[in-house]
Amino acid sequence: MDDGTLAFTEDICGRITGAFFEGEGEIRLRPPNRVERGSLALFTGGAILEEQFTSGYLRFNDDTAAVLHRYSTPVPESAEFIKEWADTSRMLAEFDALRLLLDFSHFLPAEYGREPALSLSKGLPPLRNPDGKFPPLLHAHLLGKTLGGFEVFWDAAGAEPLWVGQPRMKDGIPFFDIWTSFAPVGTGRAATPPPVADVSIASFRIRASVQPPTMLRASTEVNVRIRSGGERTLLFELSHYLKIDALEADGRPVDFIQNPALEGSQRQRKGNDLVAVVFPAPLAPGQELKLRFSYAGEVLSEAGNGLLYVGERGTWYPNFGLSPARFEMEFRYPANWTLVATGKPVSRAGADDAETNEQAAGEKVSRWTSERPIPVAGFNLGKYVRAEAKAGNILVEAYGTKGVEKSFPKAPAEVIEERAFRGLPSPKSRSLEPMVVIPPPPSPARDAQAVADKAAKAIGSFSQWFGPYPYGSLALTQMPGNLSQGWPGLVFLSSFAFLSPQEQADLRLDPVTRTLDSQVLVHETAHQWWGDLVLWKSYRDQWIAEGLANYAALLILEQQNPAQFRQVLEKYRRDLLSKNKDGERLRDAGPVTLGQRLESSRFPGGYEAISYERGTWLFHMLRMMLRDSEAASHSRKGRANAGANSEEPFFRALRKIRERYAGKTISTHELMQVFEEELPRPLWYEKRPKLDWFLEGWIEGTAIPELEAREIRITEKAGVTTVTGVIVQKDVPDDLVTAVPVYATTAGNAPVFLGEVLADGAETGFRLIAPSGVRKLVLDPKQTILTAPK
Repeated sequence: MDDGTLAFTEDICGRITGAFFEGEGEIRLRPPNRVERGSLALFTGGAILEEQFTSGYLRFNDDTAAVLHRYSTPVPESAEFIKEWADTSRMLAEFDALRLLLDFSHFLPAEYGREPALSLSKGLPPLRNPDGKFPPLLHAHLLGKTLGGFEVFWDAAGAEPLWVGQPRMKDGIPFFDIWTSFAPVGTGRAATPPPVADVSIASFRIRASVQPPTMLRASTEVNVRIRSGGERTLLFELSHYLKIDALEADGRPVDFIQNPALEGSQRQRKGNDLVAVVFPAPLAPGQELKLRFSYAGEVLSEAGNGLLYVGERGTWYPNFGLSPARFEMEFRYPANWTLVATGKPVSRAGADDAETNEQAAGEKVSRWTSERPIPVAGFNLGKYVRAEAKAGNILVEAYGTKGVEKSFPKAPAEVIEERAFRGLPSPKSRSLEPMVVIPPPPSPARDAQAVADKAAKAIGSFSQWFGPYPYGSLALTQMPGNLSQGWPGLVFLSSFAFLSPQEQADLRLDPVTRTLDSQVLVHETAHQWWGDLVLWKSYRDQWIAEGLANYAALLILEQQNPAQFRQVLEKYRRDLLSKNKDGERLRDAGPVTLGQRLESSRFPGGYEAISYERGTWLFHMLRMMLRDSEAASHSRKGRANAGANSEEPFFRALRKIRERYAGKTISTHELMQVFEEELPRPLWYEKRPKLDWFLEGWIEGTAIPELEAREIRITEKAGVTTVTGVIVQKDVPDDLVTAVPVYATTAGNAPVFLGEVLADGAETGFRLIAPSGVRKLVLDPKQTILTAPK
């Protein structure tokens, strides 16, 4: 801030926590790596942020006010300035209220003996330790001359302390575009893993009453463990459709605040609020707490025909993060409905099964317990028909209703002309009129057995490729809408995934869409390994679960129909190369490691396209280059058979990941380290068994190169045929490295694999030994690399 007027917020408990500035100021910021500079350039047009601003609202938790006071002098017109900006400052203050509560609650006076519980509604008493220190926070709302309003956030407690972003509206939908986020050089965060959480959840005990079509009443007991201690406030997420009636800690009432999430944020789009639980005294190191939340609300959604959706409106139990915990759940619901939940159904002594009629007639009670710690739990409720299959000793159940949701698309009527009836007797007095045939509506219940059978087959293949199925059973329950969701041992499966081939044909779906709809249940089954058993470490690693589950589903398709497998990969290629209304290619939304940040006002569908589609291609490229190079190393006989083989190095690596990271989180760097253990020598770059080049160029990059072979020369000397040439990569960064499979054709036009060439940058020369009779050289004829067409 160079020159202007500055007003501070009121002193609260000895601290000033905000200020408003109007005048001339400038911010300069340079992200530390190419990924973040590219992200900043996407939104601002420059890889370095240099923006002049005319006003700014600052919120902080440290001595920033004292520092600013040193460079300030009083002005006579302060009253007018304060009056002009008071309402704006009051509105902006809400964004950081909970975070400041977390910090300053450390210094509230502890409650001892029979002293009444702290009441936040009566105002805060003097701070117990006003000179206490905690990680500094600075949140600046700035009005730029060129970029408009944007926000700069510094939180020293975060894994990525610094981020810059902007709220935007796109087609009536709010977004919060994160321009850049990182740990600045010198903080020591970039090279270290995220800090161990100071608070963890050991178990949940949930007692819920479900009253269709919308109401849920529940009491959830959360067993919390404190590591270092000192906290006075803990934050949880809960659907904003659920309102807390009471909250207890170890049987005593405690204060809480239920606060809406930031508009446009991922949490807000999920439909969740933040719940701050304030304790009467600092939490002690090693302390264990039992928190009991009592709440109710309309968190279910009615879709018609005996279908409900659970979770559409946010998290149905208080939680934070994805750390595995044990769950014990009891549900009460009407007897004419069927409830399926994560975990294993259990019964009380003397009961025949998990469902009993302990209460009044017309109500069921079911109980479920997790077989191992799991990251999330869910349930589904519907008027289902059940089918079952077996995958070894794994029970696979499918639950479908007799009809689909009211909003499900109707199959168009078919008009059968007179000629279709030729050969049939008809009255001579008139010709036959065209017949209008309306296809019958889909019936998921009728197709439930096929769904169970398909999932059981997938479990068999995945168990061979990835290692044993992690749970004792799998239930696939019909869910309205075109989205599906996997939970440990439970899948919410879109009604579209229950369609038979004829029902798909009746809807006039194009062939690729039919294929993708048919793969949804296999994709969600794969999530039992990737996403439920093995978790991602941060938002930058979530692509692993989505890309790998998607590719796993395509591996099943490859075995059944190789042509459809290639069609899906080709669709993904076209999608990534497609342009939006502004002429921007979808691939430029960013690399897979940006995670949910890819969903922005510039590319509203960016997350799904990049994480799923590019992520799938990345795993396909890894598998193909490992398989080709290992085959070349051992026998020089070229590509192995076309189907997935559990002995491929790709699958050996995945089984290692499953063994090492079961119930744990994995990062992208850790993923690469496991694959490096299976790296054949032809893929060693600069004589090192490392995949840094693949991580930096492909995973953390966005390039889709166009490949071309030039200056090809085929020579024979002393009975040895040598092929030399240059591989050209177009439209790529100067340092992109690509493992390019090189083939040659002989007199019989059969492609012969010559080897992998690590093409480095725009042009790379190569020399390969070929069999005699080679006529032509071909780069990647099997299309195993994500490239642009010529």
